Amino acid sequence: MSEDAVLAELAAASPAARPATEADAVAGVVPRYAASPASTGQASALLRAAERHELSVVARGTGSRLDWGAPPRRCDLVVDTSRLDQVVEHAAGDLVARVQAGVSLHQLGELVAGAGQQLALDVAPGGNGQRPGGTIGGTLATGMAGPRRLRYGTPRDLVIGITVVRADGTVASSGGKVVKNVAGYDLGKLFAGSYGTLGLIVEAVFRLHPLPAVASYTTVDTAGPGPARAAVAAAAASELVPVAVEISRAARGQPVQVGVLLEGDPDGVAERAAALRGLLGDGARTSGEAPGWWGRIEAPGSPGTLVRVAFWAAALPRVLAAVDAAAVAVAADPQVSGSAASGVLYAALPASTDPAAAAGFVTGLRAALARGDADARPASAPVPDSPPVLASAVVVHAPPPVAALVDLWGPVPGLSLMRAVKDQFDPGHRMAPGRFAGGI
Repeated sequence: MSEDAVLAELAAASPAARPATEADAVAGVVPRYAASPASTGQASALLRAAERHELSVVARGTGSRLDWGAPPRRCDLVVDTSRLDQVVEHAAGDLVARVQAGVSLHQLGELVAGAGQQLALDVAPGGNGQRPGGTIGGTLATGMAGPRRLRYGTPRDLVIGITVVRADGTVASSGGKVVKNVAGYDLGKLFAGSYGTLGLIVEAVFRLHPLPAVASYTTVDTAGPGPARAAVAAAAASELVPVAVEISRAARGQPVQVGVLLEGDPDGVAERAAALRGLLGDGARTSGEAPGWWGRIEAPGSPGTLVRVAFWAAALPRVLAAVDAAAVAVAADPQVSGSAASGVLYAALPASTDPAAAAGFVTGLRAALARGDADARPASAPVPDSPPVLASAVVVHAPPPVAALVDLWGPVPGLSLMRAVKDQFDPGHRMAPGRFAGGI
């Protein structure tokens, strides 16, 4: 069938369908078509048409993190969710919001704030603040969470219902505030962090939380990894109920800044902040404003290579040592920041880093982390038959020359199960093929 005939069929399903341009590229891959459905029905018809013509499909929201993950092997059709922009329901009394995938986090935040509520996902804009913030669908697809993940969790913890369109156009729902449910699957948890490889998210239901009356940030500069770990552990294990415990280190050899967020009523927060300063020791200071480095995970300037490290929180000094060893070996100097108490850090190299050096840093970091042994685990953790891996390191973003030199995902436990789920939801492997771990 001719290109015009295919486009006509896509347009019959979603009138906004059009030929794609370079502006629609996904991680450098330019699609043939682009479409922007305005309803779940249109999205379903669009994916049915795509199946008839065996088109590969990639979803996009604002595109703020569209270059995260691996480039798709094929990208015939980009489905833009910007017209799925309705807050369908805000049940303030139940602390629940039902929203379409194209609603921005900012838009939803403003709406529910009027009722003194929040969706507690403090995700920073992509590109070190240089690109727009994300949408509901994009945030779910990447599984991205900000500093307050320690208290509130990640998108998979806050989503209580989801509606998706499968590759063949079938509409499926799971969880609360929906009519039709799919037995046997918690679709919200499956689709969170799936990078669009299982289907198109069209709607989600989220648990909300009350807005705090005040917030305070207590920070302290520590001399290195050991003192930073002590400060993080003291804050996280205290009865002061921190909402977030973050660290930031601009470069090797520099002090590690530790920041702790408290929320609540004014008198209670002031009292808890005073106790926290005593706990963190000399030099601790409190402000009502977040420090400049708070929530920043990418290197200044244009996005470079960004590596997410997940680890046992007790192993923070060894993780920082592994980062330093890998960096020294290739003469690199990454910025390190993230949610230390939650066991998630980001190592960021600027875009100007030599591609071979950036790839060598990733390879060296994984090797250093894999040398971890049982004493990296909490004392209460069970002892496995073989020494565990200390941490995982996933390249969430890399310039194309770096991506060509390294496996972005690295070793992935449970990959066979992930492939089985992919086969179940997308037998033809047409949804964002190759974007996820193991080429899924």
